[in-house]
Amino acid sequence: MMDTIDFNQAEQYTLSIRVGAEGVVAGVFNPLAESSSQVLQVENLPVDESLSLTANVRQLFGKHEWLHSRFRHVNVLVATRRFTLVPSEWFGKGQEAVFFYHNHPWQGNEEVLGNALRTTGTMLLFGMDKSLRLWLDGQYPEVRYCAQVAPLIEAFAAQSRLGNTRKMFAHLRREYMDVCCYDNGQLLLANSYPCSLTPDRIYYLLYVWQALGFEQERDELHLCGVLDDRDALLSGLREFVRQVFVMNPPQDIDLRSVLSFEIENK
Repeated sequence: MMDTIDFNQAEQYTLSIRVGAEGVVAGVFNPLAESSSQVLQVENLPVDESLSLTANVRQLFGKHEWLHSRFRHVNVLVATRRFTLVPSEWFGKGQEAVFFYHNHPWQGNEEVLGNALRTTGTMLLFGMDKSLRLWLDGQYPEVRYCAQVAPLIEAFAAQSRLGNTRKMFAHLRREYMDVCCYDNGQLLLANSYPCSLTPDRIYYLLYVWQALGFEQERDELHLCGVLDDRDALLSGLREFVRQVFVMNPPQDIDLRSVLSFEIENK
C-alpha cells in the first residue's frame, strides 16, 4: 500500500499513472536508487465504471492525498488502441491530426499527442481525452504524456537485440493486446488487436507470426501483461511456436519502462 512510502521525500520520486477504460494504476518509483530498489509501490486504484475517465481520476485525487505530492517527475501513460506510427523523416510539426485521422475515425473531445521514439526512428501519435488532459495539466504543470505502448516499443526494441533471432512481443490487456515485432532491433510491426478471449488471442498472434514469415522452431514469442488464462494461452501457442516465454515480471512493464524512456510531448 502507498501508506508505506514517505511522501515527505516525494521530490526524489517519479509518479507514473496509467489511465484507460480498464481503470487507473499508479506506480511510485525512486530513480535515484539502485535498479533493484527503484520500485517503491504499484497500486491499482479502483474506479467506478459508470463514470467517465475524467470523473474517475478527479474522484481518485479526492480520495488519495498522496497524489497531490510534489514529485520529481510525473508521467501519464494513456492506455489506448488509438495510436499510429509515422517515420520521423515524414513528420512535420503541426501534422499530428493529419496523420492520425488518416488511420483512425474522428472523435470529439480528443487531442492528438505525439511521442518521439528514438530507438525506432518513428513518431507515435495517439489520441487522449481533451478534458482529462486539461485537468491533469492543472494538477501537474510539468506532466509528461505518452501512449502506454510507447515505452513498451522502446523497451522491447532493446530486448530484441539480444541473440540473433526475430522476436514478437505481446502485451495483453483485458479487451485488447498490443503486438510488436522486431528483427534485431528493427521494428517490423506495432499494432493493437481487439480480443479478450484466449482462442482469439492465439489466432491473432499466429496470424501475425505467419504473415511476417517468422520461423516456427527458431524465432521467439514473449508474453506480458494480464495473463489470466496463462496455461491455456501457452499451451495453444506452443502447439505451433517452440520458443514461447513469459516475461518477468509480466505485469506493469510499461510503468517500469517509462523511467528510462525520454518523453517528448509534441
